[in-house]
Amino acid sequence: QLQASGGGLVQAGDSLGLSCAASGRTLSNYAVGWFRQAPGKEREFVAAISRAGTMTGYSHSAKGRFTISRDNAKNTVSLQMNVLKPEDTAVYSCAARTAVTGVYYSRDDDYTYWGQGTEVTVSS
Repeated sequence: QLQASGGGLVQAGDSLGLSCAASGRTLSNYAVGWFRQAPGKEREFVAAISRAGTMTGYSHSAKGRFTISRDNAKNTVSLQMNVLKPEDTAVYSCAARTAVTGVYYSRDDDYTYWGQGTEVTVSS
């Protein structure tokens, strides 16, 4: 089971850190991705990380502002979001799938397991 947490209401320019915690699974066996869905829009890729954290990928909008990382000892994956913009407002979800090392995935249909999302609202 995956659980995303850390969302909230912030102002434009602020930072926020999200966390994805796994229970009942050893997260080091999985590649993990973050996705978001804004009201009235399709779900979109934000960032992803390989099993050992050696490879990461970002959407164009996240690159340079967001950082994905993982702590396999704590069974968590984090998404640090800086310089937030109103257009970052969405429900953020984490997803996981088994994978070989050194690979991450950016398509939502690549993922097997999904957690409940956490809402991020950025006011202007």
